[in-house]
Amino acid sequence: MKQIVYFLLIGLFVVSCEKKELQFENIAYEKQSKKPCDSTCTQVKINVPIAENSPVVEDSINNAVFNTVREIVYFGEQPYTASNYQELMENFVKSYNDLIAQFPNDKMPAWEATVEGKVVYHSENIINITLKHYTFTGGAHGYSGKRSIVLNAETGKTIPEEGFIKDKKGFQAYAEKKFREKFNIPAGKPINENGLMFENEVFQLPETYIFSEKGLVLYYNTYEIAPYVDGPRELLLPYDSIKPYLILK
Repeated sequence: MKQIVYFLLIGLFVVSCEKKELQFENIAYEKQSKKPCDSTCTQVKINVPIAENSPVVEDSINNAVFNTVREIVYFGEQPYTASNYQELMENFVKSYNDLIAQFPNDKMPAWEATVEGKVVYHSENIINITLKHYTFTGGAHGYSGKRSIVLNAETGKTIPEEGFIKDKKGFQAYAEKKFREKFNIPAGKPINENGLMFENEVFQLPETYIFSEKGLVLYYNTYEIAPYVDGPRELLLPYDSIKPYLILK
Protein backbone atom coordinates (compact mmCIF):
# COMPACT_ATOMS: atom_id res chain seq x y z
CA MET A 1 0.00 0.00 0.00
CA LYS A 2 2.86 2.32 0.87
CA GLN A 3 4.46 1.62 -2.50
CA ILE A 4 1.24 2.53 -4.33
CA VAL A 5 0.97 5.84 -2.44
CA TYR A 6 4.64 6.55 -3.13
CA PHE A 7 4.28 6.07 -6.90
CA LEU A 8 1.08 8.11 -6.94
CA LEU A 9 2.90 10.99 -5.26
CA ILE A 10 5.78 10.69 -7.72
CA GLY A 11 3.32 10.77 -10.61
CA LEU A 12 1.58 13.86 -9.26
CA PHE A 13 4.94 15.56 -8.76
CA VAL A 14 6.02 14.87 -12.35
CA VAL A 15 2.71 16.14 -13.75
CA SER A 16 2.86 19.30 -11.63
CA CYS A 17 6.40 20.00 -12.80
CA GLU A 18 5.58 19.66 -16.48
CA LYS A 19 5.88 22.95 -18.24
CA LYS A 20 2.55 24.34 -19.35
CA GLU A 21 2.35 25.17 -23.02
CA LEU A 22 1.71 28.81 -23.81
CA GLN A 23 -1.49 29.33 -25.75
CA PHE A 24 -3.15 32.26 -27.51
CA GLU A 25 -6.77 33.19 -27.99
CA ASN A 26 -7.92 36.22 -29.95
CA ILE A 27 -10.28 38.46 -27.97
CA ALA A 28 -12.39 41.17 -29.64
CA TYR A 29 -13.27 44.50 -28.01
CA GLU A 30 -15.62 47.09 -29.47
CA LYS A 31 -17.10 50.43 -28.52
CA GLN A 32 -18.88 53.23 -30.36
CA SER A 33 -20.23 56.67 -29.53
CA LYS A 34 -23.85 56.89 -28.47
CA LYS A 35 -26.41 57.73 -31.11
CA PRO A 36 -27.60 59.91 -32.72
CA CYS A 37 -24.93 59.73 -35.39
CA ASP A 38 -25.25 61.01 -38.96
CA SER A 39 -24.45 57.96 -41.09
CA THR A 40 -21.82 56.24 -38.96
CA CYS A 41 -20.78 56.52 -35.34
CA THR A 42 -17.30 57.00 -33.96
CA GLN A 43 -16.11 53.48 -33.18
CA VAL A 44 -13.19 51.45 -31.94
CA LYS A 45 -12.60 47.78 -32.80
CA ILE A 46 -9.70 45.88 -31.28
CA ASN A 47 -9.01 42.20 -31.88
CA VAL A 48 -5.78 40.94 -30.34
CA PRO A 49 -4.21 37.62 -29.32
CA ILE A 50 -4.22 37.13 -25.56
CA ALA A 51 -1.56 34.82 -24.11
CA GLU A 52 -2.62 32.35 -21.44
CA ASN A 53 -1.60 29.18 -19.57
CA SER A 54 1.80 30.50 -18.43
CA PRO A 55 1.35 33.26 -15.79
CA VAL A 56 4.71 35.08 -15.86
CA VAL A 57 5.23 34.82 -19.63
CA GLU A 58 1.62 35.66 -20.49
CA ASP A 59 1.71 38.83 -18.37
CA SER A 60 4.80 40.11 -20.21
CA ILE A 61 3.32 39.33 -23.62
CA ASN A 62 -0.12 40.76 -22.89
CA ASN A 63 1.39 43.94 -21.45
CA ALA A 64 3.61 44.38 -24.50
CA VAL A 65 0.63 44.00 -26.84
CA PHE A 66 -1.58 46.36 -24.83
CA ASN A 67 1.11 49.05 -24.57
CA THR A 68 1.63 48.90 -28.33
CA VAL A 69 -2.12 49.23 -28.97
CA ARG A 70 -2.14 52.16 -26.55
CA GLU A 71 0.45 53.88 -28.77
CA ILE A 72 -1.91 53.49 -31.74
CA VAL A 73 -5.40 54.28 -30.41
CA TYR A 74 -5.32 57.82 -29.08
CA PHE A 75 -5.93 61.44 -29.99
CA GLY A 76 -3.72 64.32 -28.92
CA GLU A 77 -0.06 64.72 -28.13
CA GLN A 78 0.31 61.74 -25.79
CA PRO A 79 -1.20 58.24 -25.57
CA TYR A 80 -3.93 57.81 -22.98
CA THR A 81 -3.03 56.59 -19.50
CA ALA A 82 -5.54 53.74 -19.82
CA SER A 83 -4.83 50.49 -18.01
CA ASN A 84 -7.08 48.17 -20.06
CA TYR A 85 -8.73 47.93 -23.48
CA GLN A 86 -12.16 49.06 -22.31
CA GLU A 87 -10.76 52.21 -20.75
CA LEU A 88 -8.65 52.86 -23.83
CA MET A 89 -11.69 52.71 -26.12
CA GLU A 90 -13.73 54.90 -23.80
CA ASN A 91 -10.99 57.55 -23.85
CA PHE A 92 -10.91 57.56 -27.65
CA VAL A 93 -14.69 58.01 -27.91
CA LYS A 94 -14.58 60.67 -25.18
CA SER A 95 -11.97 62.64 -27.14
CA TYR A 96 -14.36 62.76 -30.08
CA ASN A 97 -17.33 63.76 -27.91
CA ASP A 98 -15.29 66.47 -26.18
CA LEU A 99 -14.28 67.92 -29.55
CA ILE A 100 -17.90 67.92 -30.73
CA ALA A 101 -18.93 69.74 -27.54
CA GLN A 102 -16.13 72.26 -28.00
CA PHE A 103 -17.13 73.04 -31.60
CA PRO A 104 -20.90 72.37 -31.76
CA ASN A 105 -21.37 74.30 -35.01
CA ASP A 106 -18.73 72.37 -36.95
CA LYS A 107 -19.75 69.26 -38.84
CA MET A 108 -17.22 66.60 -37.92
CA PRO A 109 -17.04 63.15 -39.49
CA ALA A 110 -17.04 60.11 -37.23
CA TRP A 111 -13.69 58.80 -36.07
CA GLU A 112 -12.50 55.24 -36.44
CA ALA A 113 -9.82 53.08 -34.90
CA THR A 114 -9.30 49.41 -35.71
CA VAL A 115 -6.54 47.04 -34.63
CA GLU A 116 -6.23 43.44 -35.84
CA GLY A 117 -3.60 41.38 -34.04
CA LYS A 118 -2.18 38.02 -35.06
CA VAL A 119 0.53 35.61 -33.95
CA VAL A 120 2.44 35.27 -37.22
CA TYR A 121 5.44 33.29 -35.99
CA HIS A 122 6.14 31.03 -33.01
CA SER A 123 9.39 29.12 -32.61
CA GLU A 124 11.25 27.85 -29.55
CA ASN A 125 13.07 31.18 -29.43
CA ILE A 126 10.70 33.80 -30.81
CA ILE A 127 7.05 34.79 -30.75
CA ASN A 128 6.13 37.45 -33.29
CA ILE A 129 2.81 39.29 -33.07
CA THR A 130 1.74 41.81 -35.69
CA LEU A 131 -0.86 44.53 -35.27
CA LYS A 132 -2.51 45.77 -38.44
CA HIS A 133 -4.14 49.10 -37.67
CA TYR A 134 -6.14 51.98 -39.10
CA THR A 135 -7.08 55.28 -37.47
CA PHE A 136 -9.07 58.23 -38.72
CA THR A 137 -9.52 61.36 -36.62
CA GLY A 138 -10.42 63.83 -39.35
CA GLY A 139 -8.53 65.21 -42.30
CA ALA A 140 -8.21 64.06 -45.89
CA HIS A 141 -7.66 60.40 -45.01
CA GLY A 142 -6.84 58.08 -42.18
CA TYR A 143 -3.59 56.29 -41.48
CA SER A 144 -3.04 52.56 -41.79
CA GLY A 145 0.02 50.65 -40.79
CA LYS A 146 1.50 47.57 -39.22
CA ARG A 147 3.36 47.10 -35.95
CA SER A 148 5.47 44.07 -35.10
CA ILE A 149 6.21 42.86 -31.58
CA VAL A 150 9.13 40.42 -31.36
CA LEU A 151 9.14 38.51 -28.07
CA ASN A 152 11.35 36.02 -26.29
CA ALA A 153 9.39 32.74 -26.24
CA GLU A 154 10.83 31.76 -22.84
CA THR A 155 10.32 35.01 -20.93
CA GLY A 156 7.74 36.95 -22.95
CA LYS A 157 9.99 40.01 -22.93
CA THR A 158 10.33 42.10 -26.09
CA ILE A 159 13.48 41.59 -28.14
CA PRO A 160 15.05 44.72 -29.64
CA GLU A 161 16.61 44.76 -33.10
CA GLU A 162 20.07 44.07 -31.69
CA GLY A 163 18.66 41.00 -29.97
CA PHE A 164 18.12 39.13 -33.25
CA ILE A 165 20.42 40.90 -35.72
CA LYS A 166 24.21 41.04 -35.52
CA ASP A 167 26.69 42.91 -37.69
CA LYS A 168 24.08 45.55 -38.45
CA LYS A 169 26.38 47.32 -40.91
CA GLY A 170 26.87 44.14 -42.93
CA PHE A 171 23.19 43.28 -42.73
CA GLN A 172 22.22 46.76 -43.91
CA ALA A 173 24.56 46.50 -46.90
CA TYR A 174 23.11 43.12 -47.85
CA ALA A 175 19.54 44.35 -47.39
CA GLU A 176 20.22 47.38 -49.59
CA LYS A 177 21.54 45.14 -52.34
CA LYS A 178 18.36 43.02 -52.26
CA PHE A 179 16.15 46.10 -51.96
CA ARG A 180 17.69 47.61 -55.08
CA GLU A 181 17.21 44.34 -56.95
CA LYS A 182 13.53 44.10 -56.03
CA PHE A 183 12.66 47.71 -56.75
CA ASN A 184 14.84 48.10 -59.86
CA ILE A 185 17.31 50.65 -58.52
CA PRO A 186 20.70 50.07 -60.18
CA ALA A 187 23.83 49.99 -58.03
CA GLY A 188 25.53 53.37 -58.15
CA LYS A 189 22.26 55.22 -58.71
CA PRO A 190 20.70 57.32 -55.89
CA ILE A 191 18.54 55.17 -53.63
CA ASN A 192 15.66 57.64 -54.14
CA GLU A 193 15.90 57.28 -57.90
CA ASN A 194 12.34 55.97 -58.26
CA GLY A 195 10.54 58.44 -56.05
CA LEU A 196 11.52 57.00 -52.68
CA MET A 197 12.17 59.22 -49.67
CA PHE A 198 15.11 57.77 -47.74
CA GLU A 199 16.54 60.53 -45.57
CA ASN A 200 19.74 62.07 -46.96
CA GLU A 201 19.62 59.59 -49.89
CA VAL A 202 20.93 56.84 -47.60
CA PHE A 203 19.33 53.40 -47.40
CA GLN A 204 18.00 52.60 -43.92
CA LEU A 205 16.63 49.47 -42.33
CA PRO A 206 12.94 49.63 -41.43
CA GLU A 207 11.33 50.19 -38.05
CA THR A 208 9.33 46.99 -38.51
CA TYR A 209 10.65 43.43 -38.81
CA ILE A 210 8.29 40.49 -39.28
CA PHE A 211 9.33 36.86 -38.89
CA SER A 212 7.61 34.42 -41.23
CA GLU A 213 8.00 30.77 -42.14
CA LYS A 214 9.85 31.78 -45.33
CA GLY A 215 12.18 34.40 -43.91
CA LEU A 216 12.54 37.80 -42.30
CA VAL A 217 10.34 40.53 -43.78
CA LEU A 218 11.61 44.10 -43.79
CA TYR A 219 8.40 46.12 -43.66
CA TYR A 220 8.33 49.84 -44.42
CA ASN A 221 5.07 51.46 -43.37
CA THR A 222 3.31 54.14 -45.39
CA TYR A 223 5.24 57.45 -45.29
CA GLU A 224 8.38 55.74 -43.94
CA ILE A 225 10.23 55.74 -47.26
CA ALA A 226 7.58 56.57 -49.87
CA PRO A 227 4.62 58.91 -50.43
CA TYR A 228 1.18 58.00 -49.10
CA VAL A 229 -0.11 57.02 -52.55
CA ASP A 230 2.63 54.37 -52.88
CA GLY A 231 1.61 52.62 -49.67
CA PRO A 232 3.95 50.34 -47.71
CA ARG A 233 6.98 48.53 -49.09
CA GLU A 234 8.29 45.15 -47.98
CA LEU A 235 11.25 42.92 -48.70
CA LEU A 236 11.47 39.21 -47.84
CA LEU A 237 14.93 37.89 -46.99
CA PRO A 238 15.02 34.06 -46.80
CA TYR A 239 16.62 32.77 -43.59
CA ASP A 240 19.32 30.85 -45.44
CA SER A 241 20.48 34.07 -47.09
CA ILE A 242 20.87 35.96 -43.82
CA LYS A 243 22.36 33.28 -41.59
CA PRO A 244 25.50 35.34 -40.92
CA TYR A 245 23.38 38.17 -39.52
CA LEU A 246 20.73 36.36 -37.46
CA ILE A 247 21.28 35.68 -33.77
CA LEU A 248 18.12 33.60 -33.45
CA LYS A 249 14.90 32.77 -35.26
